[in-house]
Parts: sequence; structure tokens; C-alpha cells
Amino acid sequence: MWQYCPKFRIVCLDSDRIVLTLYGKSGNSKSMISKTYLRYIWLLDTISKARFPLTYEDIVKIWMKSPYAYMGGLPIRTFHEHRKGIEEMFGVTIACDKSTFCTYYIKNPDVLKQNHYAELLLRKYSVPQDFSTFSMMRDRILLEEIPHGTAYFDDVVESMRTNTVLIIDYQRYEGRRETLSMHPYSMKVYNRRWYVLGYIKEKDSIRHLALERFLDLHTTNIKFEFPKDFEPRKYYENVVGIYVNENLPVVNLKIRVYGVQMEYMRMLPLHKSQSEVKSRYGEFAEFTYKVCLTPELKSKILALGPDVEVLEPAEYREEIKEAINLTLNRY
Repeated sequence: MWQYCPKFRIVCLDSDRIVLTLYGKSGNSKSMISKTYLRYIWLLDTISKARFPLTYEDIVKIWMKSPYAYMGGLPIRTFHEHRKGIEEMFGVTIACDKSTFCTYYIKNPDVLKQNHYAELLLRKYSVPQDFSTFSMMRDRILLEEIPHGTAYFDDVVESMRTNTVLIIDYQRYEGRRETLSMHPYSMKVYNRRWYVLGYIKEKDSIRHLALERFLDLHTTNIKFEFPKDFEPRKYYENVVGIYVNENLPVVNLKIRVYGVQMEYMRMLPLHKSQSEVKSRYGEFAEFTYKVCLTPELKSKILALGPDVEVLEPAEYREEIKEAINLTLNRY
């Protein structure tokens, strides 16, 4: 079950079909939406981390000292609208305890802990509360850019909600243009880009399209049936990135990682199937994976340079070696 919140053009995060929240269309509305969204995150983060019960007046004082104070004040009506928006988006209730002069608290903290997306967003977007003014700090606190290509995001989400066909004017990276009829199944962010996954009639197969490559989009009233046996997360289960080729088998990959890169790999696994099978303190660690050998995986491994060595499969080791030699021959 998932919800779409048209008021804020935000996809609520109880869906297995959309991986992350995103803002609406470009222009002034985008700026307004992102500010509203950040205010939600700030309010939820502030109340959930409070060391003592907070009244509305306490919350306003903290707000005015926060990096987001440049957005304006926090009138009581706006505060209650934010409470309602947070409940609609995350399922988290900010309640008032009238026995303590109406202090606010998270009524259902277990929901917040169980909501993987809410937890992820709080980690990603919450900021320290002790900045005196945002104007002094915003050039020194650098946040990751939001994903590219959001102009048609709302239309795609609405078609997913209603299971209606999209007609897309699409331009591939090599420049070729084509018109495609798509049944949108799912969306995913990868490398700060949104991708739409679905069945494309002209290809008679499931493909992904980069949202930023949409030149134009037309919604229709033509219904399609979302496959009952299709699970987006399972679809991407054995790949790194977004490239899925059903003809590629799942293989046992083993790599050896050297030096400080060992700790990075332990903290940020290359894939969720990662398992450390051998290590020599201060020298190397060996990891195994169950993955498909996709182009994105190859790029990830090559990007690690001399800090990684492919051990198995032997033919993949040779493929990586050839790619390294080709690079060297260019210099």
C-alpha cells in the first residue's frame, strides 16, 4: 500500500514501488516543496531527539536558532499543519501531553523505528540544532544535490498510482529519439538520477528509463494490470545499480581489498550479499558476493584502482585485467 500526497507533490514512503521521496516539478513550486519537506524533517528530528518535553513555545525558540530559520517563522497554524503532514507522510503522530502544559512527543516511536525510509531521511537531512544563523553556515555545510530530472516525476507517480499507460518522447544518451509506450512499475534513484522501471510495449520487455532523458510525456486513460508476481526490490536483488539483464546468471564473486579501503568496504558494502571470508590485519581482506556481473559492477571495481583485486571467477578476473590494460594503453 502506498500513498501519493498531491498537496506537497511528495510520495509517501510506505511503498515498495518507490525507493525514495522526491520533490515536485521544477520552478517556484519545487523550492516551496523542498522547504516544506525540510521543515517536516526538522520538526520530526527535533521532537524525537529532545532531551526534555517541548512546548510549542520551546519548539519555536529552537526553530529560530536553527539553520532553517531563514524560511520564516513557525506560526501555530503552520505547526499543526506540519504535524498533520508528518502523520500522512510517515505515519508518525506528534501528540500533545496536556498534563505537562501541552508538551509534544512522538506518540508511536516504534512506527518511526520501523519505517526504514523515515530513518534514512532523518539521517540524511537532519542537521545540528546549535547554529546561530543559517546565513553564516550555509556556504560551509554542503548537502548532496537532489536527484536530476524531476520535471515529469509527478506524472509518472500518478500513472503508477492509477496503473495507466504513459507515452514518452525519449532521447537516449547517444542522441537517438524514440516514442515509447510504458507501463510504469517502479522508480529508483541511482547516482543522483531517477529511473523509471516498467514494461515497454515497443521492446516487449521490462526496461528502465532515465527520467532526465524524457523530452515529453503524455498521460493516458489506458489501464494496465500491475503484475501480481512482480516485486521491484527482488528484481534488483542481485545487481549493483540499475542494469538488469535476465540472461546474466548470478555468480559467486570474490575480491581482495587492500589497505584503508578494507574499512570503507566494511562500512559501505559493495552489495548487500557481501560477506567477509578472510583477512590479514593491516594488509588485506577478502569478500564474497552473489551478484550478476553487470557493467555497473565492473565500473565500481575499476574505480577502486589498485586497492582491489578480483580473485574469482577466473574469467572475470581476466576481463578486469583487460580493462585495466586498455586504460594503460591510452597513456
